[in-house]
Amino acid sequence: MQPPVPTITPREVQQWQQDGQAFSFLDIREIHEVTVSRLTEVHIPMAFCLSRQAEIPRSHPVVLYCRAGARSAATVSALMTKYGFDNLYSLEGGITAWCAAFSPQEEVG
Repeated sequence: MQPPVPTITPREVQQWQQDGQAFSFLDIREIHEVTVSRLTEVHIPMAFCLSRQAEIPRSHPVVLYCRAGARSAATVSALMTKYGFDNLYSLEGGITAWCAAFSPQEEVG
């Protein structure tokens, strides 16, 4: 049985930022989505996350995001199961929820 996928809301991430909590974002969307909007410069497309897992930090929390949350949840689950990551979170609602909460005028890719 797979463990539940850890998730985090945009408001919880904002609280981490305000509290000075160390963490990283990882954008797992496709390049055409990233060109429209982004939360970070760190980008590994979902299809390459497993093969490039060595590039993902293990020393602090990492928040993976996609457009709506399904791809990031699947990727977190795969990385936890296959490589034993225990510091990953899927951003609930993805960048769509983030923009709705903090930048409603921003176009979402």
